[in-house]
Amino acid sequence: MGFARTCSVALVGVEGVVVEVQADLEPGVAAFTLVGLPDKSLTESRDRVRAAVVNSGGEWPQKKLTVGLSPASVPKGGSGFDLAIASAVLGAAERIDPRVLADIVMIGELGLDGRVRPVRGILPAVLAAADAGYEQVVVPECAAAEAALVPGVSVLGVRSLRQLIAVLADEPVPEEEPDEAGRPDPLLAGLRMPGTGAATGMQGIGAQQDQGHDLADVVGQCSARTAVEVAAAGGHHLFLEGPPGAGKTMLAERLPAVLPRLDRQESLEVTAVHSVAGLLPPGKPLIDVPPYCAPHHSATMQSLVGGGAGYARPGAVSLAHRGVLFLDETPEFGSHALDALRQPLEAGHVVIARSAGVVRFPARFLMVLAANPCPCGRFSLRDSLCECPPSVIRRYQARLSGPLLDRVDLRVEVDPVSRAELAHRGPGGESTATVADRVRAARERAAARLAGTPWRTNSEVPGRELRNRWHAAAGAMDEAERSLERGTLTARGLDRVLRVAWTVADLLGHDRPGVTDVNLALQLRTGVPRGVPMALGALT
Repeated sequence: MGFARTCSVALVGVEGVVVEVQADLEPGVAAFTLVGLPDKSLTESRDRVRAAVVNSGGEWPQKKLTVGLSPASVPKGGSGFDLAIASAVLGAAERIDPRVLADIVMIGELGLDGRVRPVRGILPAVLAAADAGYEQVVVPECAAAEAALVPGVSVLGVRSLRQLIAVLADEPVPEEEPDEAGRPDPLLAGLRMPGTGAATGMQGIGAQQDQGHDLADVVGQCSARTAVEVAAAGGHHLFLEGPPGAGKTMLAERLPAVLPRLDRQESLEVTAVHSVAGLLPPGKPLIDVPPYCAPHHSATMQSLVGGGAGYARPGAVSLAHRGVLFLDETPEFGSHALDALRQPLEAGHVVIARSAGVVRFPARFLMVLAANPCPCGRFSLRDSLCECPPSVIRRYQARLSGPLLDRVDLRVEVDPVSRAELAHRGPGGESTATVADRVRAARERAAARLAGTPWRTNSEVPGRELRNRWHAAAGAMDEAERSLERGTLTARGLDRVLRVAWTVADLLGHDRPGVTDVNLALQLRTGVPRGVPMALGALT
């Protein structure tokens, strides 16, 4: 009778549970039994592991073999348990010393030839192992850089089961034959799962900066540029409404480059989500720039908030965590999909309940909505080019529900670009670098004020705390409070005006919001002119 155990990790969303993989050999008819709530892909590991062991030069035990995954109450799925199962079986067969395996966490899929393939979710799995107190982790060689992002953990990257057996048995490590030059490495296919990000519109991380998108390219649009700067400085949601070709998409595409780079904790959060989704780019394990996600307007509710058959996968709101979620042609999205965004906007996370379990994904993003004023896009109070009937215009604009728009801090009308603005050859607007420097300085002021609290930006601070701890100047909120009494502003809207006012004050270097700061915040939220210049430079 032989017994051995090692460990692996079962992922539930972006959180991991350390699973003990136990192998027991008894005399009897040769059989392989796998217990512990495995799913279909995990049940198939019996054939993969047997073939991998034999093709790696090992001898498969001809006894009754039982492999248990403990705790048995946790559902387990995926092929990431293959490496741990193979090691436990070899330990029970005394090919490897069972004492060496006990304190090692192993994650990886086995090919039939014994090669170790990467799987989704390496980073959150290693984070879970570190939190549980494990210090040694074995992962596929091509995912070792991702696992090494977790401090305090010794990472061993192996390319094949033969190499792992040699390391654990203290034998000479065999050299694997390199792939032919110029041919893609088939092992890297597991790092990027085609189809898992369908309809999410995820672009390559850092693509906006790589493509040279600069705010100086935007012609005119002083109000919209100011709104973009305020949104970036305070993390406020933004709604851009205007005719086609006015520059709404251009502004949204340039917003990620204005945002500050992610700190270490934020980078780990974003990287963990993309690792679980199978969207982590090979060769760049750590994502340190804000992601940009622009789903098509045909996206379903599941692709936006997460879900899917079986185990829930992160949706666009989670892939845009700590970055920008851009919904172009917002009225064309399904009403159920848009209304499903309400809870993530308030809570900063999304909870998905399925029969297989409940998962929680982070979803603290900056949302940018863009819409035409009517189906033809030419409706304006200044001219009569629009041919849409009033009933059609009302029905089109009503597709955005009041509760959703109430959660949007900034609402700006983007005007058509004039011929004179396009023909102007002088210096254009400020560059992304200039605006990003002001945004970074404003964020530093907010961080100093919010030090010792769980909040990082003005948009995260609850209204109760704003009213009790961080007051505006005397009389600054009078106009906003009158709007509340007239019913043109809700209680939530009043709190959001105060948040935006604090962001404006941070951008201008004021100690606290004054009358001008609050009026600009009101103007940005309601679109009603308050006699305040929209250019921040005119207010300094």
